[in-house]
Amino acid sequence: MSEADTSTLDGLLVLDFSQFLSGPSAALRLADLGATVIKIERPLTGELGRQLYISDLETEGDSSLFHTINRNKRSYAADLKDPQDLAKVKRLIARADVMIENFRPGVMARIGLDFETVRKLNPRIVYGSVTGYGPRGPWADLPGQDLLAQSRSGLVWLNGDGSQGPVPVGLALADILTGAHLVQGILACLLRRSLRGVGGQVEVSLLESTLDFQFEVLTTHLNDGGKVPQRSFVNNAHAYLGAPYGLYATRDGHIALAMGPLEKLAQAIACSSLEPYFDRSRWFSERDAIKEIIAGHLSSETTQHWMDRLVPVDYWCAPVMTWPELLAHEGFRVLDFLQDVVLDSGATVHTTRCPIRIDGVRPASAMAAPKVGEHNEWVEAHYLRGPKENSHG
Repeated sequence: MSEADTSTLDGLLVLDFSQFLSGPSAALRLADLGATVIKIERPLTGELGRQLYISDLETEGDSSLFHTINRNKRSYAADLKDPQDLAKVKRLIARADVMIENFRPGVMARIGLDFETVRKLNPRIVYGSVTGYGPRGPWADLPGQDLLAQSRSGLVWLNGDGSQGPVPVGLALADILTGAHLVQGILACLLRRSLRGVGGQVEVSLLESTLDFQFEVLTTHLNDGGKVPQRSFVNNAHAYLGAPYGLYATRDGHIALAMGPLEKLAQAIACSSLEPYFDRSRWFSERDAIKEIIAGHLSSETTQHWMDRLVPVDYWCAPVMTWPELLAHEGFRVLDFLQDVVLDSGATVHTTRCPIRIDGVRPASAMAAPKVGEHNEWVEAHYLRGPKENSHG
C-alpha cells in the first residue's frame, strides 16, 4: 500500500490562524491525514509559538516545540490590519474548507474574521474556535493557558499522594486534549457538510476538555453526595481506586500494579501478609494499609523478578520505564513511531509521527515547519490568481 493511500483528507484546505498548542495541534493532525494546511502568520515575527520554549532547545531561530507541532504546514505571512493583506486572506477563506483560531473571545470579530462574517464569505466553511473557558461568562476574557485550566478544573487534586497539595499533570494536557476534541468536531462538521451542504462552527475550550477528561470521576462526585476526592496517602495513582493500584519501588526501579484480585497478587508474589485483606470490600477503605504491605514486600527484589512472576499469571502490571529504556525496547521500535524532519539548512528535527494508522499504514510526511511567509508565492499561485486556480495539495 502506498503512502498516498493514507491521505484521507487530501483536497481539503485548512487555514490555521491559531498559535501556541491547542489550535496548532489540531491543524497538525489534519495535515498528517492529508489536508493542505496554510498557517496564517504576522509578517517577520510570525506566530508567537515560535518563541515558546519548553527547554532551551532551538532550531534555526525557532523553538523545538514550534517545529514539532507545525510540521506539514505552509506559512502565509499577512498583516490582518492591512486592508490589502486582509482582502487576500478573505479570498483564501472563500476557498477554504476549514478555518481554525484560538484567540480570546472578540479578537477575531475586531479583525472582521469572526464566524458570522466568515460564513457570509463561505457558507460551507467549518470554523473551529478554541477558548480558555468558553465564549461567554465571567472567565471568558481571562488567559486560556494549560496550567491555569488544569487548576480551575480540579484535575490537580487527583494527582500526587494525599499528604501533598495540588499536583498538576506535567504536560500540556489541556491544550492537547482540546486540540483533539477540535479535530473530532471539525471532522463531524465536515461529514454533515457532505450530507447537507452546509458548514458550521465548532467550539471547544481548555476547561471543558479538561473536565471531559475527568468525566468518570466527576460523575462519581456528582452522584455520591458531593464527596471530595480522597487520594491515597501511599503510592496514589487514582483517587477513586482501591489497592493495589499504584507505583511501587523495587530493588532497582519501580513497577506499576493496576487493578486485580488481591489474593491472586498475594499468591504470585508470595506475600502471606495480604491474606487478612482478601475481602474485596476492604480494598478501598483500607488501601493505605494494604499498599504499605505491598510496598515493603516489592522493595526486596528487582523489577524483573516481580515481572517474571506476575506476567505468567496475567496480573496487570508494567515496569516503570525511562524514555531511554522505552526508546531502546523492541516493543517501541516495532511501532515505527519516530521520524526525521529535515530543514532546508540540513538541520534535522527528530520527532514523533501521526499516532493513527489508516488501512494498516501510518501517514508520514517529513515536511518541516515553515519559515515565516515561506509559502506566500506558492499560496498565491495556487489560490489567488484567477478563476482557474490549481487544486489543493
